[in-house]
Amino acid sequence: MNIHEYQAKQILRKYGVATLNGKMVTTPDEAEAAAKELGGALCVVKAQIHAGGRGKAGGVKLAKTPQEAKQHAAAILGKKLVTHQTGPEGKEVQKLFVEQGCDIAKEYYLGIVIDRVTSRVTMMASSEGGVEIEEVAERAPEKILRETIDPVTGFADFQGRQLAFGLGLPKDSVNKAVGFMRALYRAFMESDASMVEINPLVLTKTGDLIALDAKMGFDDNALFRHADIREMRDETEENPKEIEASKFDLSYIALDGNIGCMVNGAGLAMATMDIIKFYGAEPANFLDVGGGATTEKVTEAFKIILSDKNVKGVLVNIFGGIMRCDVVATGVVEAAKQVKLSVPLVVRLEGTNVEQGKKILAESGLDIIPANDLADGAKKIVDAVKR
Repeated sequence: MNIHEYQAKQILRKYGVATLNGKMVTTPDEAEAAAKELGGALCVVKAQIHAGGRGKAGGVKLAKTPQEAKQHAAAILGKKLVTHQTGPEGKEVQKLFVEQGCDIAKEYYLGIVIDRVTSRVTMMASSEGGVEIEEVAERAPEKILRETIDPVTGFADFQGRQLAFGLGLPKDSVNKAVGFMRALYRAFMESDASMVEINPLVLTKTGDLIALDAKMGFDDNALFRHADIREMRDETEENPKEIEASKFDLSYIALDGNIGCMVNGAGLAMATMDIIKFYGAEPANFLDVGGGATTEKVTEAFKIILSDKNVKGVLVNIFGGIMRCDVVATGVVEAAKQVKLSVPLVVRLEGTNVEQGKKILAESGLDIIPANDLADGAKKIVDAVKR
């Protein structure tokens, strides 16, 4: 689960991470009032969407007066911001964060992620603040500093000093940087975050370090421990189909293609998407129904796929181990009847109760195209869609 910048800063402040004063607003008048509360001097009006690159898309504006803050708010609210993370459809701005200004001497990058290679939490830093870390990795990978954190000892002060020296921070700011990093690590661990990113981390002209921006993502499997964080979920920032899928414990991610996929198992789902691309088409989604899906779950999964107007055909690829092929077949038939299936449907079944499953499909009276294996199924659905 992701949250907005203003929410991330609420969490970080609880752990002693330095941030600036600000207020979330939803109208131009509220933006003007917030700017006045912040002293009426220089402030920043920031669009709140779950995506990076807001500044480049026109979603971050400096305001020298409260009236100017109101004008910027009126221009940004309701606007669709298109960034490299939103895709071409963009995201509509419904909330703003009005934050006090800051005397910036230098900008840096600081982030914490889980490194899948080492299976450990890793803190990353770079002198290239204000730049997307992916750009830095591609253009100047040597400028990304890393410290892998031992899960037993936790973040050590010497690691903070190494990062601070590597960033070239002034000597008087090194201890402040270590304290900042220690607090950030504590916030990451105690909130069960999967990612925290401060970009930019700014060094002020007085030598202080402040999180000028903040992004946080959380492990969905740990949210039961954090009722306060669960309440921060903004469903308007999420794909409605993904929200619906989560209600039925389905792993669904919408994509840009036109062939819907329903598969059991994440690895098989990835392979299914790959082979669809191999045959010259694009998958419309990633959908893993899991190993123990019920008929109801399969029915809902199928309905979610077909609710995507871009879907011109569906490939069901099931390898039944724990998952029974007859359960899948019953769910597919039930869903197809409920939504009045009007696009080509290819079904490949293999494994537990496969013959019963095939019989259910054959006797359903629906125009279902059977497939012998994954390659056969992918080729058949791609051909059917291209007709």
